[in-house]
This record gives sequence, structure tokens and C-alpha cells, in this order.
Amino acid sequence: MAVRPAAHRVGPARAGTALAVLAVATALAMGVWFSAAAVVPQLSAAWDLSPAGSALLTVAVQLGFVVGALVSAGTGLADAVPARRLLAVGAAGAAVANAGLLLADGPVPAVVSRLLTGAALALVYPSALKEVSTWFSRGRGTALGAMVGALTLGTALPHAVAAAGAGADAGGTPWRLVVAATSACALAGALLALALRRSGPHGRPPAAVDRRAAVAALRQRPVVLAVLGYAGHMWELYAMWAWTGALLAGLGAVAALHDPAAAASALTALCVGVGALGCLAAGVLGDRVGRPAAVLVCVVGSSTAALGLAVLRSGPLGLVVALVALWGFWVVADSAQLSALVAEHADPDLVGGAVAVQMAAGYLTTAVTVWLVPVVVEAASWSTALVLLAAGSLAGGAAVLALLRDERAALPPAARRTAAGRRRARPQP
Repeated sequence: MAVRPAAHRVGPARAGTALAVLAVATALAMGVWFSAAAVVPQLSAAWDLSPAGSALLTVAVQLGFVVGALVSAGTGLADAVPARRLLAVGAAGAAVANAGLLLADGPVPAVVSRLLTGAALALVYPSALKEVSTWFSRGRGTALGAMVGALTLGTALPHAVAAAGAGADAGGTPWRLVVAATSACALAGALLALALRRSGPHGRPPAAVDRRAAVAALRQRPVVLAVLGYAGHMWELYAMWAWTGALLAGLGAVAALHDPAAAASALTALCVGVGALGCLAAGVLGDRVGRPAAVLVCVVGSSTAALGLAVLRSGPLGLVVALVALWGFWVVADSAQLSALVAEHADPDLVGGAVAVQMAAGYLTTAVTVWLVPVVVEAASWSTALVLLAAGSLAGGAAVLALLRDERAALPPAARRTAAGRRRARPQP
């Protein structure tokens, strides 16, 4: 019997260690994304920003990410350079760019800092997902779900810092403390990523730089449908993450608390952070029932929560927080499954480029809604904004439903009959 070379023997423990390293590194690095959003009331007061101007601080990160992702995909770097190295470089770059916010004396240099932060993060998130895919074949959906869970915890990180330091001055946590802390975390994430010395056994050798990679990644219908589903998912996700703090802070019941700034930050960290559990749940579900079906479950969950919040946002505080937490649980849960769909349907030599194109499309969408939500809230109401976000999520779900139908239509007749029989054989509640 042939013995596998030692360099390729990878047991569950080693794969689990790689997943843990990548997850922690990603969580630490991605905390810089919302470092400005977590302290936007202070920045708005310091620089006299309008709601649209405040939104631009987060929109700039989205646009920077899009540019970085397109450059990575268009030049072929996403497939030509080992993903773990890109992750480390991106995390270090994001730490430096985010720290540049400390030197800003107004909105213009701050926006430049946020653009550079987003461009650097475009090397972190797609690279982390690609690197995890090299360590897992079976259970890949669960592993990717853990990675997006790490991203979710990273997103909650600046809100947790703000809540922990609230009361340090009259306006809550000094915004410079939040920025400095998240930059330090990103730098620690870069150093941690360097501890991973090699990729897993399911990776492929680096491809030659190919400037056609971005176009080639979109030649297959399943990839296009998955990208459209991801765009609908992102229409809702980052707007929820960016503005949940403002939604909660604007509640009369929160304003009446002893320390409303700390309460709003803590509740936001909770409602965003709970999405990490949603990612794990969707990962297990995707591995068991298929990724498209798992995505549709998440779409129904997040849309229902958003629409329920639109109707009941004036209800008791406990009910509103429960709905926001439920929204946070489902809104991010399908992210990894959509990325896995792209990776599994793309040309194996162009997976990095395909994922980067997917990210570019998704984050370009987020730039629209992150800017739009405060404008709609000011012109109409939070309920109108919530309905608008749910509509985008449902549109993305329609694309994934088409993908699911394509997959089932491609099954041999015997396999379709077997699947139908299993569904009929399930006990009814």
C-alpha cells in the first residue's frame, strides 16, 4: 500500500489548529472595518458631519475593499501568491491605514484613511476563506462558517471596546482609544497569520498571474447566480452592521437608561456578535442539506426578522432587542455558504479570482446601502429602511433559488427520485 508523503499527512487536529489560527487572525484584523462606525457620534460632533457624511466614513471602507478586490482579481495576485501571505500583508496594511485615522483633523483625511483600510482588508477576508479551503474537503461549509463567524466577532470588536471604555469622558469612550485598540488587534492578527507556515493538502500550486482571471471567473452560470445571491445578501448585511448601533441608540427606552452610550454599544456588540453562532449553524446545515437550501433558510430568517422589526420597533425594549439579535443571527449566516458555492463551481485554478470578484460585487452593493440607510431614515423612517433592506435580501434569495433548481435539474432521474422519496419519508410534525 502506498504511503502518503509526510508533508501531506494532515489529521483533524492539524486542520483544526490551522482553522483556529486563521479564525483568530481574521477576527483581529477585521475589527478595523467598523472602528469609525463604532464612534460615529463623537466623530460627527467633532467634525460637524451630516448623516450622509457620517455614512461616508464606512462607505469609504467598502469602496476601498472593492478596489482592492478588483486589483487582486484582475492582476491574478489572488491565485499567484499564497493566501496566508496575502492575509498577513493585508492585516498589517489595514492596521497602519486605520491608525492613520488618529492623524486626521477632518473628514477628508479620515475618508482617505478609510479607503486605504478597505483596500488592505481586501487581501484579508478572501485570502482567509481560500486558505481554509485548502485544509478542508469534507466539512468545508462548517469550516467556512467558522471563518465568517470570526469575521462577525471582529465586526463586533470595536463596539465591545467602546462599551468597555464608556464613561471615560462625557461623550463615552474617546474615539482615539477605539481606533488605536483595533489597529493593535489587526497588527496582532498579521503576526498570527505568519505562524501558519504552509497551506493545507487540498490546495493547488500557485497559478501564473493571469489578468483575465476576473472575467474567466464569471463564465459559468452557477458562479453568476451565486454572485447575485451574494450581492443580495450584502445589500442587507453591512447596512445592518453599520447602523444597528444608531437604531438602538435612537430607542426611547435606551435613551432613558443610566448610561445610554454604553448600553447602545453593548447591545450592538451582542446583536452583531450573535451572528457568529448563525454562521456555525448555517455551516452545519449547508454540509447536510446543501448550500443553496441553507442559504434560502438564512434569507427567510433574516428577511422575516427585518420586516418584523419594521413593524414592531416601537414595542418593548426586550422585544426589539430580541428581533435585532435574531436579525443579526441570520443576516450573516449564509455568507460562507455563498462563498463556498462560488469556490466549488469556479475553475479550480481561478478560485481566488472568482472569490475576489464575488467580494467586489458584494461590497460595491454594501457601499450603496450603507450610504442609503441614514438618508432614508432621515427622509422617511427606520421602518422604510428596514423594508428596503429585506427586499434586497429576498432578491438575492431568488437567484439562489434558481441555482438550486439548476442543481436539481442536473441530477440523474434516479437521484431525483431518491431525493423526493427521502423528503416524503420524513416524519411530519
